[in-house]
Amino acid sequence: MLELLKKLCTVEDRRQEKKVQYKMSDIIAIVLFASLANANEWMEIYYFAKEHEAYLRKYLTLPNGIPSHDTIQRVFAMVSPEFLQQIQTQWNEMLAKGEGEKLRRILAIDGKTQRGTATSKQKANHIVSAVYEDGFCLGQNRVDEKSNEITAIPELLEALNIKGHIITTDAMGTQTEIVKQIRKKHADYVLALKGNQFGMYEDISLYFQDVELLAACAYTSTTEKARGGIEKREYWQTTNIEWLTQRKKWAGLQSIAMTRNTVTKNGITTTEERYFISSLPMDIDLIAKAIRKHWMVESHHWHLDVTFKEDANRTVDKDSAYNLNIIRKISLHILKLLNMSKTNVSLKAKRFMICMNAEKYIDMVLQL
Repeated sequence: MLELLKKLCTVEDRRQEKKVQYKMSDIIAIVLFASLANANEWMEIYYFAKEHEAYLRKYLTLPNGIPSHDTIQRVFAMVSPEFLQQIQTQWNEMLAKGEGEKLRRILAIDGKTQRGTATSKQKANHIVSAVYEDGFCLGQNRVDEKSNEITAIPELLEALNIKGHIITTDAMGTQTEIVKQIRKKHADYVLALKGNQFGMYEDISLYFQDVELLAACAYTSTTEKARGGIEKREYWQTTNIEWLTQRKKWAGLQSIAMTRNTVTKNGITTTEERYFISSLPMDIDLIAKAIRKHWMVESHHWHLDVTFKEDANRTVDKDSAYNLNIIRKISLHILKLLNMSKTNVSLKAKRFMICMNAEKYIDMVLQL
């Protein structure tokens, strides 16, 4: 973290040097520290910095003291999102140093709308993120609406090192060009199918409805308590796809899969079936893991909304809001790593504890 703090000083500041009273790197650091310490709004960020000014001077220059909340917001909007993404990437790389290729990681790609950025005159930011199975964000790309995910995903993949990873998306990301790009970058995929691939969706669903063909598939299942009921998850996979007329359109396609989730709650049973295409060979446990772990991205988005109150934030400047999204993701990563010397401390509680004793816990953060 101390190395990361030093890298903030390399930010390009395009303001007129003679008029600059507050360093851009100091303001980025203030927003990061305040985000860790339970500050969600610009005024809260200012109050945090003002209250801990003497302590912050241990790490920041602050030649003219603490800037106002308006100045913090205005200058933060000038920070290049590309710079913050570089910081995020360097942070991830420092943590991953020494891992080599011993881990084959699942990388889920999905979008989330920053609802607080919408006004009568502008659409909300929609941010497509690449999130590891452990909930850490590798990178993101911003678009103006959900339908633009199809163009945002290739740009995001191009910017990331995904070699050896297993990429998962929802049905919107199941596009032949995206599949080509994944394979070109030496990664595998497990992609959901819905009506947007009508012919193939119908063919594959009919295949798995055949009792004899289903019995010949590889199979695994899990049963557990979930949301006050009992949930049984079943998975089938087959590499028997020679009959699939569309298979040549999909680079590296090796198998298809189906899941059936059966939930029994209060005496009522509901069942949902979903279908997938994949470049993975026969490995029912791995494909089941990839399908299940894709929903970790929902947990990641949940933390942004519940732990950091992102949707409640009314920052309408879209650059500020996007930069805050990146800072929150870095903060979320840090909180997951931070050992508070207590068991079962939620991320929300960790933020509150940092707020109560910022000097103690930020020093701990800077030793990560």
